[in-house]
Amino acid sequence: MSDAAAVDPEEAFISSLSSCHMLWFLSIATKRKFCVDRYFDAAVGVMGKNAEGKMAMLTVSLKPQVQFSGERLPTQEQINDMHHEAHEECFIANSVKTAVRCEPVYAAL
Repeated sequence: MSDAAAVDPEEAFISSLSSCHMLWFLSIATKRKFCVDRYFDAAVGVMGKNAEGKMAMLTVSLKPQVQFSGERLPTQEQINDMHHEAHEECFIANSVKTAVRCEPVYAAL
């Protein structure tokens, strides 16, 4: 019964988690002197019944895809570290019961 063209609360919830992670990631990358050209996240959420039998957002999977340029390019390990730090710092992820996973997507080498 919702308007398919409108944003529903569940989509806004997923977007807020994705945005918080992205902003932390970008700030961390900047501090480490990496130049981010593009950041795209195809985040998805899964709803279902929680342990109390109530409908809830059970998991949100962030799927960030980041492109860098410049003389200093991060290794995959450095990218993973930045995602881990961003996840730890995201105050929205720290405020919810939903399991928030970060599953970076890497370009084919």
